[in-house]
Amino acid sequence: MKSLRCALVCGGRFHDFDYARLELLKHLADDARVRTRVFDDWGRADPWAASDFLVTYTCDLRPTEAQADALARFVEDGGRWLALHGTNSILEFADRKVECPRLAPRFMHALGSQFVAHPPIAPYRVTAADPSHPLVKGIEPFETQDELYLCEFHAPVQTLLETRFGGKTPGFEPAEWPEAARPVLYLRELGRGAVLYLTLGHCRSHLDMRPMLDWWPTVDRGSWELPVFHELLRRGLAWAKREAS
Repeated sequence: MKSLRCALVCGGRFHDFDYARLELLKHLADDARVRTRVFDDWGRADPWAASDFLVTYTCDLRPTEAQADALARFVEDGGRWLALHGTNSILEFADRKVECPRLAPRFMHALGSQFVAHPPIAPYRVTAADPSHPLVKGIEPFETQDELYLCEFHAPVQTLLETRFGGKTPGFEPAEWPEAARPVLYLRELGRGAVLYLTLGHCRSHLDMRPMLDWWPTVDRGSWELPVFHELLRRGLAWAKREAS
């Protein structure tokens, strides 16, 4: 039986990375072929070249130019990258506002998007934008209570799941957005490889807002509590392993 080498990057700020890391490792462990190396930052350039696929769950984890180039080349050379939730975020805080500076253009171009804002966490409806695609075929519309990502796009993407949003995003700039369809799951082809990006998956526990807040009052699990989210993770991992288109 041939092994499959996975690099899992899980780390950053303002999320319960211990929870997300464990949940992702459970999914990866369901396949006895998968051998996973775990990182909490972008590390060196060599892990990507030595991997068959890449899985990332990060927030405000900023690669150096060399690391961003290595990640992009991994995809361009035929790699598959399952990117989750805040991977495309860079956050800075000033005057009680969240800014998303464009500091990693190569990185965001490879991902296809950069996070810009989200409205207050509240329930929203997710539907299939391309119901015939194998990655979402049979996925019925569902409601989730998660961060609804509003992004700036840097490359053509194929939207597979979407939601609609128009309204205010207090604390972010811009602070108001027009009504439009917003991608929740998309494919971005790059060279001989591709990125599959799923914006869902916010999770946070009591201590995860430090140093801004010493104590967050709730334990937030969002989409992680939904069976459909785990089904999307299973399909995403199958895609990354080239078991599904």
